[in-house]
Amino acid sequence: MAAGLRLLGPLSRLGLTIAAAVLIVDQATKFWLLERFDIAAAGRVAVAPFFDLVLVWNRGISYGLFPQDGDLGRWVLVGVKLSAAIILGLLLARTSRRITALAFGLIIGGALGNAIDRIVHGAVADFFLLHWRGFEWYVFNVADVAIVAGVIGLLYESVFDRRKNAANTK
Repeated sequence: MAAGLRLLGPLSRLGLTIAAAVLIVDQATKFWLLERFDIAAAGRVAVAPFFDLVLVWNRGISYGLFPQDGDLGRWVLVGVKLSAAIILGLLLARTSRRITALAFGLIIGGALGNAIDRIVHGAVADFFLLHWRGFEWYVFNVADVAIVAGVIGLLYESVFDRRKNAANTK
């Protein structure tokens, strides 16, 4: 092993447990909605006045940007997701902060969940639609929620640490 490269750190178990939990919940939700509930046949299903279930196949990245209809684009996006998960796993091994480990775990689990969709289905299955008074948010899945929550955790920590460090230097 290269000098300085640690594959597991003090909080790796926490982060990897979170990643596994996100991956399991994401894939179980997708399996149930696609195979058992048959959301494709059900169409748009109102769950609450502000929340519907609807199937959208996302062939792009976040918000459907840069859609990839061909196999090359599909596999490039799979490679990007898997590379991100590996890099975040290596960063996870170096962290000593629980919030960072939690955030990395959320992002890793979400990235792997969406990568599995691309491998199995050729696109990411999204189902959840929030709407209010004619405004509709984009359609998303559990993996997307985990990724966004992880990014928010990293941003929170970044802002909190800067304020803490600024206060300590005064």
